[in-house]
Amino acid sequence: MDVIGHLQWRYATKAFNPSRLISEEKLQVIKEAFNLTATSYGLQPIKLVVFSDKELQSKLIPDTMNQKQIAEASHVLVFCIERVIDEDFVVEYFNRVHDIRKTPKSVLKPFQDFLISDFEKKPQELIEEWATNQAYLAMGNILTICALEGIDSCPMEGFNPEKYDEILGLKTRGLKSVLLLPIGYRAKDDMFADFKKVRKQLKDSIITL
Repeated sequence: MDVIGHLQWRYATKAFNPSRLISEEKLQVIKEAFNLTATSYGLQPIKLVVFSDKELQSKLIPDTMNQKQIAEASHVLVFCIERVIDEDFVVEYFNRVHDIRKTPKSVLKPFQDFLISDFEKKPQELIEEWATNQAYLAMGNILTICALEGIDSCPMEGFNPEKYDEILGLKTRGLKSVLLLPIGYRAKDDMFADFKKVRKQLKDSIITL
């Protein structure tokens, strides 16, 4: 697989072809890749909201700085963080470790207790900052997966999270939106598709010791 070629092909798509939709098979790959993304401590304090309701997508344009990609895309991915990271959340993770790996709970308990204590000491803003960093990790992973699958995408920070949370009912799910990624297939008339990538030379971005 020509990984570098795929990464050179991808760009922040400015115009999608609304008539081309992503297949369920490819969408499943994206979902699985999100779930397999590395996160700090393996806690996965993030969730992915996926939708392709054109009426809803159009409704969200004003709350996305009038970026039309949100309406034209085949699907919209909303990267969210958990609003509450507490003892129950941590214990649930370690129960999952026990169930899947059969690791004795006596072995897991010291690290479990450490994480519970650590999160109890942190102010909410630091916990949300930590969780948001995990969302960025996930988006980076999904951007690469999309490129490998021949799917176009446009990562977005420019939106109103409070309005998204309200319209999508995220607060009632204990979630907070932090990033957007409309995905689909580029329109033939998107001139940005032909622009050369602007990147530093490797010698200016890589230090080999």
